[in-house]
Amino acid sequence: MISQDAHSFAKPEECVISHAKFYFNIDFPSKTIHGKASYKLEKAKDAKELALDTRNLSIKNVTDQDGKKLKYNLHSEIKYLGKALIVQLKPETKEVTVVYHTTEGSDALQWLNAEQTAGKNYPFLFTQGQAILSRTWIPVQDSPGIRFTWEADVQIQSDLLPLMSGTNPTMVNNNGLYHFEMNKPVPAYLIALTAGNLTFRSLGKKTGVYAEPESIASAAYEFAEIQNMLHEAEALNGKYLWDRYDVIVLPPSFPFGGMENPMLTFATPTILAGDRSLTSLIAHELAHSWSGNLVTNKTWDDFWLNEGFTVYFERRIMESLYGKEYADMLAVLGYQDLLETIDDLGADSEDTRLKLSLKDRDADDGMTDIAYEKGCLLLLQIEALKGRQAFDEFVNTYFKHFAFKSITTEQFTEFASTSLSLSAEEKVMVESWIYQPGLPQQHSKPESDRLNRANKQSLDFSENRISASQIDTSGWSSHEWLTFIRNLDQQISSAKCFELDQQFGFTQSGNSEIKFAWFMKAIPADYRGCDEAVFDFLSSVGRRKFVLPLFKMLAKNERLSDLAQKHFIKVRNSYHSVTSNSVNEVFNTKK
Repeated sequence: MISQDAHSFAKPEECVISHAKFYFNIDFPSKTIHGKASYKLEKAKDAKELALDTRNLSIKNVTDQDGKKLKYNLHSEIKYLGKALIVQLKPETKEVTVVYHTTEGSDALQWLNAEQTAGKNYPFLFTQGQAILSRTWIPVQDSPGIRFTWEADVQIQSDLLPLMSGTNPTMVNNNGLYHFEMNKPVPAYLIALTAGNLTFRSLGKKTGVYAEPESIASAAYEFAEIQNMLHEAEALNGKYLWDRYDVIVLPPSFPFGGMENPMLTFATPTILAGDRSLTSLIAHELAHSWSGNLVTNKTWDDFWLNEGFTVYFERRIMESLYGKEYADMLAVLGYQDLLETIDDLGADSEDTRLKLSLKDRDADDGMTDIAYEKGCLLLLQIEALKGRQAFDEFVNTYFKHFAFKSITTEQFTEFASTSLSLSAEEKVMVESWIYQPGLPQQHSKPESDRLNRANKQSLDFSENRISASQIDTSGWSSHEWLTFIRNLDQQISSAKCFELDQQFGFTQSGNSEIKFAWFMKAIPADYRGCDEAVFDFLSSVGRRKFVLPLFKMLAKNERLSDLAQKHFIKVRNSYHSVTSNSVNEVFNTKK
């Protein structure tokens, strides 16, 4: 029996998808996908209906394996979830086909005009399904606890290349018809589609990168270590089971840093810093090939199982490649993000627990640094208790035991307790991390000597013990720069911002993380020297991690708040719905 997911209408104990065959006709002029989804079913003996998740889809008809029409009903809209599509089954029904098309409300899709791309000559499309947006472009059982294999045929104009989270071509063909397959069972949120003027560059035997021709050289340079990352990941987690690992660099409106779509990670161009300083994000998405894709959270209440493990392995991969000192800097920066999130949510907030309760809420509400960083800290705590060797052995056993399955937090704790022989006291410790809000008083805090030195100089500058010209930045990585900026006095003056900007040129930095951190200090200081650059940044980047905090900060600035709202209304159509919907709430500007 499969437990009910509060974010899905599916009733898998009655009828569940086992295999899907899709047909997608991508129509750029009308910004519509005309689709057909055929599902092979596994049914209980008394199964009367198939329940699918939909939101803002136009359903044309539903038929069985013989092409005979089946009765169906679209239920009333429920906030966040959409409409249940209930198909009436007959005893002989083995397969159900739904013919449909997307609409303007299909929030998983972002259609980009040519001018929104790097090359400015061709349109672009990408999907973003996590957490519960796959139902806005496919009528499907949209629960992470339901896994199935799939295949797809995609028809597109002949000058564009489509790619999916499965087997992929590397160049355009003559007729615009492409076939894709995923022969491993995956949940619906990991079905992804993108299309544009794309080219491919091989980076190793099993790895490569796709990007627009204008970006392919910089992307190939930035991701040159991917094959080595894959080697280190396999040494930690066991054999890579997804055949290839490729990355596509999407246009700037992509709302996340990366998305771990199987075989094809979607990545933001904001990590193309020119010095490979932000590629831990690729290590993170690669690690998802085990934690998240191979073993998946069963519901979005268990999201930490995806992300806590992935952050842990991201840093282990970076430690293997670049040394412990490098990984320690990543851990300190992540810990700072965690403390900020806890402070923002409130230390007693239920949302600071690892095991969440998201019923009647948007599943996206759980996608905070709690799942990522608190989850990682718990795993580090267990590693410290049992030793790295024992923990590594546990991890390999864990991935083999639950391969291609979706599990709950309780299944994890039971398996960890048995496999690691946890004592009664250790079990209580683990459960307190999972079910109690905030951070336990006794927890290990990451440390970095290099960041401590950068932090001291930040403090010395803030307290006027040194000038900007006296700051020693020799040998600094982007992590030291971020630490220096983040730890500047909260009440830093506009004059001191000007002094720093004259010395280091933060406002014009080519590193998106540094630029973002700088703006988050400069805006409350009312440093006018960065006004134009802030709005230029918000016009050219759609990553929610940057866009939402910046608009929140601008909204608090009396001089800039009205201008910020007008700017958002002007540019919001260039953002993916994941980003624009979040900022709508800041200004109460919902369409």
